[in-house]
Amino acid sequence: MRTIHLNALLLFSFASFLVSCENDIDEVNTVTARSNYPVESGKDMEVIYSDSGHIKVKLNAPVMMRFAGDNPYMEMPKGVKVLFYDDSMNVNSHLSANYAISREKDEIMEAKNNVVVVNEKGEQLNTEHLTWDKKQSLIYTKEFVKITTAEEIIYGNGLESNQSFTKYKIKDIKGTINLKE
Repeated sequence: MRTIHLNALLLFSFASFLVSCENDIDEVNTVTARSNYPVESGKDMEVIYSDSGHIKVKLNAPVMMRFAGDNPYMEMPKGVKVLFYDDSMNVNSHLSANYAISREKDEIMEAKNNVVVVNEKGEQLNTEHLTWDKKQSLIYTKEFVKITTAEEIIYGNGLESNQSFTKYKIKDIKGTINLKE
């Protein structure tokens, strides 16, 4: 008789537990939403962008995650190194940053945290946030910039440049600038 009461008590307790559980469907959907997880991920990744069979850009990242959805993107949370090539396959500039995100539909990549760009003349751009517009082959920022050349250091708040960082405009410029006669 004691076993029957114990089994009945356990069955009643289990049934009460099941009935008392309640989950908010929105919370469950948020936790299990597929867009929160990458559809692809990899380590030591290399991505090559080409045009008419010519390599234009080579991107390397220690970790890369690709997310699908209405606005697909690739995230490089452990940094990125990008090489830009000219038509003769020579590297004409390179970029590095501690974090990057590439928005596939917009064809825009944002580099953040310790962004460094060096052109073929050795001129160096330092900033904390830089956007690369792949369609227009432009790089730009509204953030503080420091440009170091062989003869001067220029500071400013904002910059627009071609992606090879050979023709640039600095906004709100500061610093010592040497003018050639």
